[in-house]
Amino acid sequence: MNTFNILLLIARPAAGKSEVINYLKGIPRAERARRFHIGTFKEIDDFPMLWSWFEEDALLSQMGHPRLHTTPNGYFSQPYFWDLLIERISLDYQKLIRDFDGDTVILEFSRGSEHGGYRQAFEHLSNEILKDVAILYIDVPWEESLRKNQQRYNPGRPDSILEHGLPDEKLERLYRFTDWFNLIKGHPEKLPIQNYSIPYAVFDNADDVTTEQGPALGERLEKVLTGLWEHYQSG
Repeated sequence: MNTFNILLLIARPAAGKSEVINYLKGIPRAERARRFHIGTFKEIDDFPMLWSWFEEDALLSQMGHPRLHTTPNGYFSQPYFWDLLIERISLDYQKLIRDFDGDTVILEFSRGSEHGGYRQAFEHLSNEILKDVAILYIDVPWEESLRKNQQRYNPGRPDSILEHGLPDEKLERLYRFTDWFNLIKGHPEKLPIQNYSIPYAVFDNADDVTTEQGPALGERLEKVLTGLWEHYQSG
C-alpha cells in the first residue's frame, strides 16, 4: 500500500486544514494516492463534537436546566473537556476502522498553549492511532489565522466546517500561542509521543495557497507529503 494509514492534520484555526481536506476530496483516488499518498479516506474532526456541546447547552438553558459543558460566555466549563475531545477522536477512530474499507483516516484538530497545547493533547491519543500515524502541521502566523478566521466566518452557518469562526478575543485567548515548535525542537524528522516516534512535516501556508484551491496548493502539498511519506516508510 502506497498510502498513509492515518494522517493527523493540525494547525491554528483557519490555517487551511479544512481547505486541504476539501482540495483532496476533489482529486481522483489514483492521482491522490500517487501524488499525496492518500487514497480513499474518511476524516474525523473535533469541531462537530465541540459544536454539539454548545448547541446542547443552549437548548438546556432554554429548558431551564444547567449547562453540561460550556459557560454562557462560550468557553468550556472544565479544562479537561479539551482532553475529552481527543479521547473522543480516538474512540471514533476505533469505531470507524471496524468496517473501514478505505485507505487513509485523516484526523483534524487545533490546540493552543492556553489549554495544554499539543503536548497535552498527544497524551490522549490512543496506541491504535500512534502506531500508524504521521503528522502534518500547517504553519501560519497568528495574524494570518486571525485574518482568515474573520474572512471565512458566516454567521448564517456557524456549524459549517468551512465557514465557522470565533470572536477575535476568543481566538486570541485560546489559539494565539502554540507549543508546536517547542515540541519539535531537537527532533528534526520524528516527534516522540508516549512510547512512539511519530514522523511529521510542516506545511508553510503563510502566503495562503489553500484558499484558492489551485495548482500552487497541489504542488506544495505534494512536495511536503512526499517528504513525510519517506519518513513514514522508514518506520
